[in-house]
Amino acid sequence: MMMTRRSALKGVAAAALLGLSGRLALAEDNGGAILRQWYKVVLMLVRHTATYSPPVASRAFAYLGVAAYQAVASGSTSLVSLEGQLNGLKALPPRDPAKRYSDAVITHCVMASAVKTFFGNTGPTGQRVMAAAEKKLKGAALQGLPGDVVEASLAYGETLKAAIIDWSKDDGGAVIENMGFPMAYDVSKEPGHWVPTSAIRQQQVPLLPTWGQNRSFAMPSGASCGLPPPPTYSEDPSSEFYAQAKEVYDVTMRLMPEQVAIARFWSDDPMLSFTPPGHWIAIAHDLLAEKKAGLDETAEVMMRLGVAMADGFIGCWNAKYQYDYVRPVTVIKKLIDAKWEPLLITPPFPEYPSGHSTESGAAAAVLTSIYGDNVAFTDRSHVRDGLGERKFASFTAAADEAGMSRMYGGIHFRPAIEQGLEQGRCIAQFAIALRTRSAA
Repeated sequence: MMMTRRSALKGVAAAALLGLSGRLALAEDNGGAILRQWYKVVLMLVRHTATYSPPVASRAFAYLGVAAYQAVASGSTSLVSLEGQLNGLKALPPRDPAKRYSDAVITHCVMASAVKTFFGNTGPTGQRVMAAAEKKLKGAALQGLPGDVVEASLAYGETLKAAIIDWSKDDGGAVIENMGFPMAYDVSKEPGHWVPTSAIRQQQVPLLPTWGQNRSFAMPSGASCGLPPPPTYSEDPSSEFYAQAKEVYDVTMRLMPEQVAIARFWSDDPMLSFTPPGHWIAIAHDLLAEKKAGLDETAEVMMRLGVAMADGFIGCWNAKYQYDYVRPVTVIKKLIDAKWEPLLITPPFPEYPSGHSTESGAAAAVLTSIYGDNVAFTDRSHVRDGLGERKFASFTAAADEAGMSRMYGGIHFRPAIEQGLEQGRCIAQFAIALRTRSAA
């Protein structure tokens, strides 16, 4: 029996909020578990909130990550504030040295308040989920704490959250109109440029064409990790361009069951999944949960990952609209086989580079910088979707597979995958370079 989206949402919500035993709130370091529970709720909200395309989702993950990290760093003797390190992030409100605080309560407050801000346009069920999460997790965070600590922590959390939200308002991505599709846009008529690949009227223009101009987080600008141009458009069968199109056609015409499974596992479609950046957040969440990581580690990992992927989408979109490259489905139908169809639905924006490749390259580089490149793990992100689990020998191996999934799906040429992975690794270095620990 097929589940409705509403029943699926309720089921995931229940799973996200259950299991918070009384032991969760008995120690301050359980703030890590509370923060991870908030991320489970956010993953669900991304999946079911209109306008949350992959770039938009990555932006939310970045701001939520920074907010949670600053909640902890504001009272830490070992964590370093990101003030002056992230673009536009200046002085944040300090804690009152005369008052006592709980890191777990501040983190919960910041997440609860920021989630309501970033997902204010979610539907009635999402609103109920946020309210239920806030009540359940607040009880866990506050249990056993003196009233003065609770009062000071909640008040500071609201103040910190307000400062983070103010910082976010002028980055270029705060307002999403018409689901991210511009009301007016001149689609190029030149050969080799992007043309609409969907019959949906809204998608006769490309998604978020100015996203690459948004203020970045850790990298200087969207052009910081620029890419060489893709092969020049040509209808000559002996050309490099034709060869890359023929490769996609040949691969997709003889897909093995394992390749089909890979394509579907990494498809991560908006409104049907928690999107590509959410996929990597889910991977990190499970790794942190298995380690029973404390609040400091959980906040730092999610911050670096969120920043890297948000910058990844800004950099990727900057290149996409610089080159405005045509999609395989357009080329193959015109030059090779008019009846050919890709396995996956072609997204409504230019081809080069591959967004999933860029953000996967960035995410894998961040996780590798923290845990090393020999960390085997099992990705259970889509078990609830009936796609099973996949095992990887390293984060790099997972990123490489995510990139190749786009060729198996018939939506990207090889250069977009290879250059996207490389771009992501380049962009990640800015997040990796952030100073988060004070000198011992």
